Amino acid sequence: MNNKQKIIIISAAILLVIIIAAGYFYWSAAKKSQEAANALQEASNAVEQVVEKATQGALPSLSANPMENKPDLNPVDKANPIKDIKINPFD
Repeated sequence: MNNKQKIIIISAAILLVIIIAAGYFYWSAAKKSQEAANALQEASNAVEQVVEKATQGALPSLSANPMENKPDLNPVDKANPIKDIKINPFD
């Protein structure tokens, strides 16, 4: 083997080792990230359960409409003299 072939083989081996090391570090970082996301999801679920238990019976139900029987407080509806006119008198 001449000198050029030895350099090419050594370079290829070094490049292969670098690619394998980078892949391993990427895979381990992705695994840690997924574990952190799972822990965050579990903490979020725990917080939701605590909030549900803490507010149980303290808040009114959201299905009731508080403005369903609102009083008629608009004075314009009662005092508008041209409310029932169908033809514009200013034409």
